[in-house]
Amino acid sequence: MTLTPEERIQLHGFNNLTKSLSFNMYDICYTKTKEEREAYIEYIDEQYNSDRLTHILRTVSDIIGAHVLNVAQQDYVPQGASVTLLVSEGPVVEVPTETFEESPGPLPESVVMQLDKSHITVHTYPEYHPDEGISTFRADIDVSTCGEISPLKALNYLIHSFDTDIMTLDYRVRGFTRDINGRKLFIDHDISSIQNYIPDKIKSQFQMIDVNVYQENIFHTKCKLKEFDLNNYLFGYTKDKLSPREQQDITKRLKTEMDEIFYGKTLPVR
Repeated sequence: MTLTPEERIQLHGFNNLTKSLSFNMYDICYTKTKEEREAYIEYIDEQYNSDRLTHILRTVSDIIGAHVLNVAQQDYVPQGASVTLLVSEGPVVEVPTETFEESPGPLPESVVMQLDKSHITVHTYPEYHPDEGISTFRADIDVSTCGEISPLKALNYLIHSFDTDIMTLDYRVRGFTRDINGRKLFIDHDISSIQNYIPDKIKSQFQMIDVNVYQENIFHTKCKLKEFDLNNYLFGYTKDKLSPREQQDITKRLKTEMDEIFYGKTLPVR
């Protein structure tokens, strides 16, 4: 049961619970030649360079109401980027009443929440198959907060910030805090699924699977796009440039790649 502000348990000191969200997204593309692969990687590196990633993370910080203390960003050679933000408590306006609700967080129109201490990181990984046929872009984002605010409130914005074919989402509450009588509390809010923090419109677009360990406060959701249009996976041309046999073969390769990522295992070659 969700507690109202008047019903909340009084704590002994600061809320020491650590809440961590890991958001992993994958973009898949068919690159027929080395030149296509290099062009795709160059495009991805430009679209998700460290400056843009810093902007995304700063907006996440705004959504959860944090002050940015320090930014470390790096573009790597030949590809990839990383950004780390160290943030602290933002101005306390009032304790948000929606904190404990299992509902999607805001897009960045307004800031209504605050937290105490946190860090936010992102790393990108452009990858490709040895025979050049499949290229994959992965971004790993971690949002870790201490105290009452849940990083799940930033999930809605993160999903809207990336074009993604597959998402894997992990949420965990660690540590403990104490009430005024010294009793340990290992979680301070109800949660049944990460899916409850994703808007219905987005959920309708994805096949979704939950793997939750409720007694350990560990929650996992993975998502794969339901709709498949080959044109969305070709770089620089459309499927009408391909023969029916080529379309069939490429579709099979792309779907195999997506299934292997989604299910987390290598499928047998057919």
